[in-house]
Amino acid sequence: MNTSLTTALSRPFTLGSAKLPNRIAMAPMTRGHSPGGIPGEDVAAYYARRAAAGTGLIITEGTTVDHRSAGYLDGVPRFHGEEQLAGWQRVVDAVHTHGGAIMPQLWHVGIRRTAGAPPFPDAPSLGPSGIALDGTPGAGETMTLADIDDVIDAFAKAARAAEEIGFDGVELHGAHGYLIDQFLWERTNRRTDRYGGDPASRTTFAADLVAAIRERVAPDFPVVLRFSQWKSDNYDVRLAENPKELEAVLTPLAEAGVDAFHASGRRYWQPEFPDTGSDLNIAGWTKKVTGKPVITVGSIGLDSVFHPGSLSGANAAVESIDRLLEPLERDEFDLVAVGRALLADPEWADKVLNGRVSELTPFSRDAVESLH
Repeated sequence: MNTSLTTALSRPFTLGSAKLPNRIAMAPMTRGHSPGGIPGEDVAAYYARRAAAGTGLIITEGTTVDHRSAGYLDGVPRFHGEEQLAGWQRVVDAVHTHGGAIMPQLWHVGIRRTAGAPPFPDAPSLGPSGIALDGTPGAGETMTLADIDDVIDAFAKAARAAEEIGFDGVELHGAHGYLIDQFLWERTNRRTDRYGGDPASRTTFAADLVAAIRERVAPDFPVVLRFSQWKSDNYDVRLAENPKELEAVLTPLAEAGVDAFHASGRRYWQPEFPDTGSDLNIAGWTKKVTGKPVITVGSIGLDSVFHPGSLSGANAAVESIDRLLEPLERDEFDLVAVGRALLADPEWADKVLNGRVSELTPFSRDAVESLH
């Protein structure tokens, strides 16, 4: 491995009040090992192992806010309730003991919720216009203004709770076809009120949500927004067809108070807008049009891209990350989020930062079966 890359990844980074020891982050990955939505001692140990081995920032798996329609899977942790928040307190303390920083990913699945789904089977599926990701109308209920206010309040309460517990910031899940993304995307947002319309108008829900959070947390408490061009099961669609459209989407969010963007791509080396003649990936373009700190992600350290089957059976071999060096040295992005590779190998950061890449563990289904 290139020693210059080791040096680049080892640089500390400051994001608001969060002091990160290096540029390596753990990407959020749904695990489903929290019965009753309560993260237990095993969850705390799972995250702590990665912090102890040098992962600078832990971004937790998606954790649902206090809204009955927010979730749809058994075992997913919740970010509300006395027992649930006590569980998260244990997680924070365990990660901090080992010198790591940690942020919860706050989540609402929106229209992707199916009828009868846990943990609240009688809760409806809600979306900006009741339209499914494939364009099917009537897949759920159209959110009323009262629904929108309730969800925004739930996110703001969760962010406040995160700060009180001692988290180092929060990440909002605005990617992959979940609720925030459903407002951003033209296919699922056909509203005619202030929450719909052109690309900038479709950011209103997310911008209002961010503004509500900013009112309830300290000015330097970091708020990160994760977004993606692609949606789950649909990798060809885009929020923005060119840099100008990307700027139209992201600028109102930055102005509302987003401190950093987590730009979710499937291949970190892939140019996002090749017609421009630039080799910037989606993270690079995000930093260029907003000036905000950015996290890049996408098949880092593995030889195959993520797809829905990747966490249920598809193996992936270790691959060099040397091509991260040039964009890191040019500051095209600031942090590097590692997903499946870090799921398979809790010591991934230590091995990379200390020249032990020959010891890296490839990804396999075994990494998913338990909290390794």
